[in-house]
Amino acid sequence: MADLEDGVEETPGRAMRVAHALQARDGDEFAKPGNLVEVRFVKGQSLSLTAARLLALMILTAGGDAWEPVAHRMRKADIRRGHKGNERISDMLEELHRTLFAADDLSWRGRKATKRFSLIQSSREEVDEEGSEAGWIEWEFTPDARRLIRESETYAVLNRQAVLGFRSSYALRLYEMGALRLYRRQSVWRGDMTAIRAAFGIAPELYKDFAQLRRKVLEKAKAEIDHLAHFTVDWREIRRGRTIVEIEFTFHPKSAPAQLVAADDDAGQGVGSVARRERVLKPVAAPLPSPLRPRHRPPGPRRTTPPCGFHPGPCSTAPSPSVRSRAFMAAAGPAT
Repeated sequence: MADLEDGVEETPGRAMRVAHALQARDGDEFAKPGNLVEVRFVKGQSLSLTAARLLALMILTAGGDAWEPVAHRMRKADIRRGHKGNERISDMLEELHRTLFAADDLSWRGRKATKRFSLIQSSREEVDEEGSEAGWIEWEFTPDARRLIRESETYAVLNRQAVLGFRSSYALRLYEMGALRLYRRQSVWRGDMTAIRAAFGIAPELYKDFAQLRRKVLEKAKAEIDHLAHFTVDWREIRRGRTIVEIEFTFHPKSAPAQLVAADDDAGQGVGSVARRERVLKPVAAPLPSPLRPRHRPPGPRRTTPPCGFHPGPCSTAPSPSVRSRAFMAAAGPAT
């Protein structure tokens, strides 16, 4: 089904064509439209990790039809697969309904404006008599979300197992940003601190000190991405005087063997992969050098360096080389 405006049939952009192709493969990879990746949170709002995962699974399930004004359906078991948390799916849906996003737009007078909207228009959840989370969920994207999806020419190729493997919503957000820019001519994302906080959904009262933001957000996100994603990330802090005013992220694709290790850990989600991730997230500090101590000398007379330089012990009992030569010549007798 296609939207009709003024009798003209509208066709989706490149992102939806790629989503169709990936959906036909029936694998773990899916395409998230770039317009949705770059949408920012309204100040003071953000998605929890579980709600962000659910949104990603919704986009995966909708695939190339996400821009259509139709209902999409997903089994609850597919949401729980690979995740053993205690969060209720109903709570995740309600969080998606009430979270507002912002995007740059034009007003009716053609001036720059900020548009605020939600992504989910309506949802339905099956609940059996016992109240267990069995059955299906059904949802529709809002017209504003469908428009962004339809018009998107860029996309981020994400991996389902990687999305479920992240344990930080900031890491998942940076993962999407990196996947969107990875294969561009310049795989860089740069923004001032206001834009960075809006993109990550960091509340104004959190991490006011940049040292805290670096430790709680950037370092943890980098550790998880370097471990789970098919690329690595680095960042550069741009200062004005002593104040950090911008951050520049650079994304680097991994080599084929490193991608295989990441894919194996994504698919495993077992004790081994978790242990390896723990070593990445919590590196063991190098041991500190021990303080200098005076050398321990064994009891007895101190050794002295012989004047001859050949004998390791005292020279009182060892003849010098010249003495040994004369003794040998005397024993041999005069030369004939």
